[in-house]
Amino acid sequence: MIEPGARLAGRYRLDELVSETSGAALWKATDETLARLVGVWTFAEGFPRTNEVVRAARAASRIADARVTQVFDADDSGPSTYVVEEWVTGQSLTDLLAQGPLEAERAAGLIAEAAEAVAAANAAGIHHLCLSPNKLTWSTGGAVKVTGIGVDAALRGVTSDDPAVADARGIGRLLYAALTAHWPGDERTGLRPAPAVPGGPCEPGQIRAGIPGRLNDIVCRSAFQAGGRSGPLRTAQDIADALADVPRLVPLPVAPTGHAPPPKPAVGTSRSSGQFGAAPPPPPRSAPPARGPRRAARSRPASSLTNRILVGAVAMLVFVAVVVGAWTVGSTMGGPDEGRTTSDDEQQQAGTGEEELQVLAPQDADGFDPQGDDGDEHGDKAGLAVDGDPATAWSTQGYKGVHGADLGNLKSGVGLIVDMGEPVELHEATVTLGDSEHNFRLRVGDEPTESALTDVYEGTGVGGEVDIKLDEPVQGRYVVVWFTAPLPSDGGEYRGTINEVELRGNT
Repeated sequence: MIEPGARLAGRYRLDELVSETSGAALWKATDETLARLVGVWTFAEGFPRTNEVVRAARAASRIADARVTQVFDADDSGPSTYVVEEWVTGQSLTDLLAQGPLEAERAAGLIAEAAEAVAAANAAGIHHLCLSPNKLTWSTGGAVKVTGIGVDAALRGVTSDDPAVADARGIGRLLYAALTAHWPGDERTGLRPAPAVPGGPCEPGQIRAGIPGRLNDIVCRSAFQAGGRSGPLRTAQDIADALADVPRLVPLPVAPTGHAPPPKPAVGTSRSSGQFGAAPPPPPRSAPPARGPRRAARSRPASSLTNRILVGAVAMLVFVAVVVGAWTVGSTMGGPDEGRTTSDDEQQQAGTGEEELQVLAPQDADGFDPQGDDGDEHGDKAGLAVDGDPATAWSTQGYKGVHGADLGNLKSGVGLIVDMGEPVELHEATVTLGDSEHNFRLRVGDEPTESALTDVYEGTGVGGEVDIKLDEPVQGRYVVVWFTAPLPSDGGEYRGTINEVELRGNT
């Protein structure tokens, strides 16, 4: 079994396991020769499609379009077969749709770029066959990237009798998603399913007002292969030609609101091409950037604090002058023996300080599976959720089958337990989840048992960085992030993922 820290070909250091499905594993790795991040696929013994993946990767390396994920190396001649490709960071289309559909011109420009990239691959005899919103990324370098061309289909064993039409349908569905923030297919992508009418999904113009008729027509002719007045668009090049004159506007980054997280350049770092399986990873919520302690971030700006201090000082001087003056007048009029009582207003100070919360340091973390047979829930990786680095992550075990999303109907929940070492007073928390939509509860208690834990927060359908501010502070030694059904899909399995847990309060 390959472990983190292993080196392939004497140069590719495997740093972090990103995903593992059906015998194929994606690693975030470092090319030590060129000092750059790369993605490395490795394969368990017996993986049935190793040769196909290597052949697809070598073919993809010959695509002359910078918008296609670059393949740097692919080798099946040694003891460990591997594929090395570009590590893409940025916001997937799902991320960009976190707060709703794109403007029509921006949507058209983005999909036009994708269509041209896929057309270039198709011209080289290579097809995607697995296009989803997570395969189209607006990179941190400011470019469109289509990830997984050739490789994803080989990994999953996907074929098509007419691959060109399959890719045309996929691009059309991406345009549908960009215009409506809905997905017109059965796959779980993290977007809402498109509403349906007899015969299939609604047209984009039936979901959202103001979509230009021309774009609505292009979607119907590609995603649904409807004839219309000009016939269906049967290839990526057909769609690229239909969109050739649209302006290429830069997508707007997702702004954080509520539970939606900010872009995640380091984890979080959206690595779209690394996801594959029965259902591509969902989400849109860009992964959160690496962040320092919240304590500093929540402090008042220096200029504001200085102004408050000056105002307070002036107010105090005025107060002292009034008191001294009043005492002098009172002494003169009432005699030396008469006392004086100051008013409540005079006794009140000119401002109150705000309690500053501290980031609480956990002593330990572990998987929490009290209803399981062995209680093991990837406890060896639990520390990755409290290491201060959102680029690393802990996840539950993968649950498979028809009832996988419901934890196999074996238990009501599973999670991560954080041991603070001693009771603390918890005021706030930030839980950075995987990009998919999760259902979870935050629980606090003095004993690491279900019966001793109390729910203090519940989030439904949330992903990315979730900020939690409790109505009232709670005390306890143990804090549990407790996932409940349905778990999000991760390829052919279902699992919950936590990149980071940060707790704030007082000891």
